[in-house]
Amino acid sequence: MPRDDPDTRAALIRSGVEVLTEQGFTASGIDGILRRVGVPKGSFYYYFDSKEAFGHAVMAHYAAYFAAKLDRHLLDASRPPLQRLEAFVDDARAGMARHDFRRGCLVGNLGQEVGGLPESYRRRLRETLADWQRRVAVCLREAQSGGELAEAADCERLAEAFWIGWEGAVMRARLEGDARPLDTFLATYLEGLPR
Repeated sequence: MPRDDPDTRAALIRSGVEVLTEQGFTASGIDGILRRVGVPKGSFYYYFDSKEAFGHAVMAHYAAYFAAKLDRHLLDASRPPLQRLEAFVDDARAGMARHDFRRGCLVGNLGQEVGGLPESYRRRLRETLADWQRRVAVCLREAQSGGELAEAADCERLAEAFWIGWEGAVMRARLEGDARPLDTFLATYLEGLPR
């Protein structure tokens, strides 16, 4: 039996994020993830009860990582709020380019496969998107307080629209192997905000 090694568990989760952001859940086999980490298959089930439990661990890790990335940009008081959204997009664009547009958003990838995934994943994906939406809404309310957005702007709806459009832009950027869809989305989103 393998020893309880948090580093091995963490390495499996990191490898899972890499594979699932490139291939999605259905196409990803546990064997490829294990080979990347150098862990025998029998050991996988020491760290995770099932592929479904592994998926939950990967989603939780990704959600926390991405929330921290959002906070780094959206809470940056040195910039006006709408520039914070631009900084987030710039960072994401650089990340996608660094991986030659092979990787997308884990939540977006899994959302496209949701019909073939365990029902518990749907709930987790919705919770993650709702969390990200709340973070953008806070930034938009700050923009509203500072006069960058109209007083009547519905920041909750605008935050939801951001994520709906963003996930489509990420998918299209992967398809085209180019950042242009990200830039088009952001420019159109910002132009459409009520001022």
